[in-house]
Amino acid sequence: MLQKLRENKSVQGTLLALPTTVWLFILLIVPLMLTLIVSFGRRGPDGGVIYTFSLDNYVRLLGYNTDCAGGQTRCFDPLYFNILWRSLALAFNTTVLVIALGYPLAYFIARAHPRKRNLYLFMVLIPLWTNFVIRVYAWMMLLRKEGGINIILGWLSNLLHIPFVPLDMLYTPGAVLVGMVYEFLPFMILPIFTSLEKIDNSLYEAAADLGANSVKTFLRVTLPLSMPGVVAGTILVFIPVMGTFIVSDILGGRQVILVGNLIQRQFLDARDPTFGSAASLILMVMTLIVTYFYTRRFGFGEEIVAA
Repeated sequence: MLQKLRENKSVQGTLLALPTTVWLFILLIVPLMLTLIVSFGRRGPDGGVIYTFSLDNYVRLLGYNTDCAGGQTRCFDPLYFNILWRSLALAFNTTVLVIALGYPLAYFIARAHPRKRNLYLFMVLIPLWTNFVIRVYAWMMLLRKEGGINIILGWLSNLLHIPFVPLDMLYTPGAVLVGMVYEFLPFMILPIFTSLEKIDNSLYEAAADLGANSVKTFLRVTLPLSMPGVVAGTILVFIPVMGTFIVSDILGGRQVILVGNLIQRQFLDARDPTFGSAASLILMVMTLIVTYFYTRRFGFGEEIVAA
């Protein structure tokens, strides 16, 4: 009997996957189910949870409020809906900018001499050795009125005899966008570099023999074959940006509120775990929907490569 179990690959695979499956069930599925149950409840007077079935938390997130003047049962309040939309727009803008900045750099590294390639990759990874919060605070020092960027601009204006007023860049949506792009740029460069590095040089030689110029070679060979890296990088950037709150807290000065900030404050400040749970689930659903349609359109690059 024991010998048959050893020879049965299906049983072996099940036994190998069992520890991970149990671990994921305890630390992922169970907390998600608890969050779902809490999201349908109501906040108690002492900040606890009154377990009932109510959709009020989800209705509030979608722009409608039950606490209205004039005796109305429902009134439109776009506050939370705007936060959801702002988070989605910021994640989209960050992803687009990261692709625009990361792809040329990844291409440069992939085409560099093998001896220099490791040095360039090392330089890309160096920021990740520093604590995430410290890197954000470094940008805070650069973007403030007395920061490094305004000092350089002031020096250039004096040199060119141009009037200059220090720019008020900190605590703005632009500052949050800059911080997001900086923090997540390596997560786009590395997958794209991996895809570009795997492209066989003989394909470039074949394209040149067929009369393709550099632009056509890039559009017909390089870009399609590097799409798996672009898709993987997009997922690695878009999903964390949707839920992060540290960058917007520091560079936005608690004025640029994203859905991550909303969830954090509901649990820690407002002591309303029911509304925070509903916001968490809405965030997860939004992220899954965007990721689903994105991967359905592009897959993981296989469809484009096959075409």
